[in-house]
Amino acid sequence: MAWFKKEKTPKQAPPEERRLQMPEGLWVKCENCREIVYKREVARNANVCPKCNYHFRISARERLEALLDEGFYEEFDTGIAPVDALEFVDTKKYADRIADYQGRTGLKDALISCRGTIGGYPVVVAVMEYGFMGGSMGSVVGEKVTRCVERCLEERSALVVISCSGGARMQEGALSLMQMAKISAALARLDEAGLPFVSILTDPTTGGVTASYAMLGDLNIAEPKALIGFAGPRVIEQTIRQKLPVGFQRSEFLVEHGMLDFIVERSQMREALISCFKFLMGVPAPSAVPVPAADVREG
Repeated sequence: MAWFKKEKTPKQAPPEERRLQMPEGLWVKCENCREIVYKREVARNANVCPKCNYHFRISARERLEALLDEGFYEEFDTGIAPVDALEFVDTKKYADRIADYQGRTGLKDALISCRGTIGGYPVVVAVMEYGFMGGSMGSVVGEKVTRCVERCLEERSALVVISCSGGARMQEGALSLMQMAKISAALARLDEAGLPFVSILTDPTTGGVTASYAMLGDLNIAEPKALIGFAGPRVIEQTIRQKLPVGFQRSEFLVEHGMLDFIVERSQMREALISCFKFLMGVPAPSAVPVPAADVREG
């Protein structure tokens, strides 16, 4: 015999009425702290998590608009496109993969090259687009970075390269690997001419990009917690059969061990670059305006 008896069944709203009506796209989940944060708040904070300071990946054009004076830049070498010289096929033809990413991003390849000014200083900027095949470096990326260096030599301007890449593009084989030597040789000429090269490393900067131009700057600057290295941590652990230190290959670890010059918050990057140009070029900008000192962490 039951001790208790329900007299009435509780009334419940239909399932479609109980379901919370929440507009899509208002919230984003942080990949670092796993917190759900308001998307507009993240955008106002330079696409940085307000809870843990995790720097979300942003597009190449968003970086240019944030760094260059009034967000204005003049793009060049836009017509250079990759070719499938090896007729490479994995799960998909390389030619089809290129066409797919070109449709997604509106770019011919994984790098935008342009000229503009930062704090009045004339600069040539090469910025990698991670959304195009993981920002991989193929023959087009190598050619465009090299042309940026040559343009700096012609115009006597500073060079800024913003790296965000998984490394050399395997679908182009040795054609992609030779870009490492090609760009490095061009940067040697830039150094001989006494023109500054500032390298900005973002999450991730790995493989052949790290092994060449990304680490060859007169100043190497990184965003916080960026993954920077040649081989991945798992590959290294499996090779040396040892556990890697906590934070290995993150920008804070590399600054501590002398591999980077300093770390700069994304919101302070523009002011940091202006200070760098003033130091490296030794002259005030043609249209320089006072800027606050950048919040940097030196190694």
